[in-house]
Amino acid sequence: MTKPERKTQSLRRKFLRRATATAAAGAAGAATLGFPAIVKAQGPIVMRWQSTWPQKDIFHEYAGDFASKVNTMTGGDLKIEVLPAGAVVKAFDLIDAVSKGTLDGGHGVCAYWYGKNSAIALWGSGPAWGMDANMLLAWHKYGGGKELLAEIYRSLNLNVVSYLYGPMPTQPLGWFKKPVTKPEDFKGLKFRTVGLSIDIFSGMGAAVNALPGGEIVPALDRGLLDAAEFNNASSDRQLGFPDVSKVCMLRSFHQCSETFEVLFNKQKFDGLPPHLKAIIGNAVEASSQDMSWKAIDRYSKDYQALQQQGVKFYATPNAVLQDQLRIWDEIVARKEKENPMFKKVNDSMRAFAERTTRWQSDTNVDYRIAAARYFTKKT
Repeated sequence: MTKPERKTQSLRRKFLRRATATAAAGAAGAATLGFPAIVKAQGPIVMRWQSTWPQKDIFHEYAGDFASKVNTMTGGDLKIEVLPAGAVVKAFDLIDAVSKGTLDGGHGVCAYWYGKNSAIALWGSGPAWGMDANMLLAWHKYGGGKELLAEIYRSLNLNVVSYLYGPMPTQPLGWFKKPVTKPEDFKGLKFRTVGLSIDIFSGMGAAVNALPGGEIVPALDRGLLDAAEFNNASSDRQLGFPDVSKVCMLRSFHQCSETFEVLFNKQKFDGLPPHLKAIIGNAVEASSQDMSWKAIDRYSKDYQALQQQGVKFYATPNAVLQDQLRIWDEIVARKEKENPMFKKVNDSMRAFAERTTRWQSDTNVDYRIAAARYFTKKT
């Protein structure tokens, strides 16, 4: 090495030492002045989740959509991986698995925890005092519902953090061998439903069996069920309902105001830094709106596709709807006597609904008038 080369190398080493020292001092000074120092990332926080839905169901897709939003919005600092129902635990066991830490989180509906406290099913089962699902979410966030649900979970020693989102459209009455024409058609019918809907259809005379989504169509195929409800045109089509029935009854009060639930193990959630908790809260609300938009698009397409597969849709007779409401009133009176928390939740929901349903009814136009004008075929 020549003398000029040795001198150049020596200067380069001095420069690098000086630059390293300056950077270290700058970082320390920035911290002293309150500026954040740039540090090397420690790697993402990974959470293992499970949904309560089969892999092919659009509901499992919604669970993945939520996880994808969180993963993207956190810049990869938090990574949620979602497995389908049954991958770790059965669908109805999800909340216990999350509470115990077997899973870090999950995606389901409150009605699935009905057996723990009947009041939980009020977040989705029954007519909700005339509120639709979006209004029920408004009550949950601004009318005290969120605090009441957290109170119930604490009383059950469930170690979870819950977020509700995703207003569902009114669910069909269900899939049948022939059209339902009167309330008496439910007498002795082997029927699948969940939550407080069990009480509604039992009150109508059905023999009810609560099954998770993936087990319904096989049970219908084997004759273990005569009829069943699940949720919507896309889910019902993907689960195979048109393979075992060609009659679907639309409109019902049994689950006309249901939403999804995102669950976190409380210790796992509490260990997250504040900015990640804030991102999760915003991701819940972004996912809620996106899910409702996607539902309009996908459900309407599958509604058409089901008709092309030979499915006949019928409107549930008013006599059946009125019978549902009559039985619901009897259920509420009984449950309020049995369970003080049921009454507490129901009273809160009713107070919110009395004000908001009046506003909505007085304000909103009946959009069906315009739709009928433009799209109903003239005979």
